[in-house]
Amino acid sequence: MVKRAICIGINDYPGEDNDLKGCVNDARAWAELLSTRFDFDAETVRVIEDSEATKENIVGALTGLVAGASPGDVLVLTNSSHGSYVADTDGDEPTYDEIICPYDIMDNVLLDDELRELFTTLPDGVSFTAILDNCFSGTATRVPSLLPTPDDRRHRFLRPRVRGDKELDDPWEAHPASGEKYPQEGMKEVLLSGCSDKQYSFDAKIEGVYHGAMTWHAIKAIRDANYCITYRQLHDEILRLLELTNYDQTPQLEGRESNKDRLIFS
Repeated sequence: MVKRAICIGINDYPGEDNDLKGCVNDARAWAELLSTRFDFDAETVRVIEDSEATKENIVGALTGLVAGASPGDVLVLTNSSHGSYVADTDGDEPTYDEIICPYDIMDNVLLDDELRELFTTLPDGVSFTAILDNCFSGTATRVPSLLPTPDDRRHRFLRPRVRGDKELDDPWEAHPASGEKYPQEGMKEVLLSGCSDKQYSFDAKIEGVYHGAMTWHAIKAIRDANYCITYRQLHDEILRLLELTNYDQTPQLEGRESNKDRLIFS
């Protein structure tokens, strides 16, 4: 059995006013947690930060991670970055594809469908966990102006118009293009996302250090459980902690019901 992970964090985006502050800290925190508490060899945990996190490098790293897997292996992907959408208004109803924003977002997008298709190639018997702490949202034209807060909260969402793409006229009426194409019981991976597709994941200064709100509270929940917790229990505790600390985001847990009841990273 081999345990391997890729932890991605992108704070420094090209252009003005696009930067975040907590994503690199997220990536490093997940990497440390995996190597010190879940028996991942430090040499098998790759951290990809900022300008290194281009679409080509991310896809190449993930392809290698999946292609080299054998039954019994444990694989983990964590991503902290901006998220966004690609609008499609040519059909009968407004739809969008959710995307992760790599460092070279002005030239390339990383579609959620591309990740899903890659995950479907996993050999049977491989445990794969994806933790995506970025906005997957169709609500960009209604992004509220954030009032200053003591913890410097900001959305991990990049408006399509920043990269020259069209935006949906009424994002609240739009729906993800993938729909139910990937039913949860058919998923080989367990996916924990930072928020719903109509919300924003927050980047904030928490206890003096910048992190993603979901990531920070997830790691807190894991530590509080003495590193022994199922995915379902982790999800429930993250929801409780985010509500308690007034973060308006609802992380989603997707995957087969049996996998949700597995101990994390096992």
